[in-house]
Amino acid sequence: MKKRILPVLLIFSLLLSCTAQKEALDISNEEQAVFSSDDEQEVEIKDDETEYEIIIIEPGFYTWLNSIARPEGYYSQSFLENRNAIMVTNWNQRVMQPLRYNPNLYEMQINYDQNIDYGYEVNYKLYNYFIYFQRKYNQRLGPFVPRI
Repeated sequence: MKKRILPVLLIFSLLLSCTAQKEALDISNEEQAVFSSDDEQEVEIKDDETEYEIIIIEPGFYTWLNSIARPEGYYSQSFLENRNAIMVTNWNQRVMQPLRYNPNLYEMQINYDQNIDYGYEVNYKLYNYFIYFQRKYNQRLGPFVPRI
């Protein structure tokens, strides 16, 4: 008599995938206050050695970056580059689907090429913007829970 392993594995894998995405974020009162602030100081993301620049005007992000985010040097540049590549891909896919994803959240594509060295600061601030964005708007731009 043959044993049926596939249906059990399929059900087990479905259960894992369903529960993994339901993990609630632990948002502190301090972080929630930053999310609710109307601080609109822009964050300029650029590398002095390259011509690449991003300006983020997102209420609360400047304060969050300077008070809640992990400090510069906490992550390696390769970690930031790998995570940014994943999140930029997901971001850009959402920009292209305005009927499925809120076009007020995903307004324009991000031109990020994994083969270009943007430097540590650009990758650090871009990564932290993605973490901020996911935590504030309860979004997921990859398989990772956006933790700080």
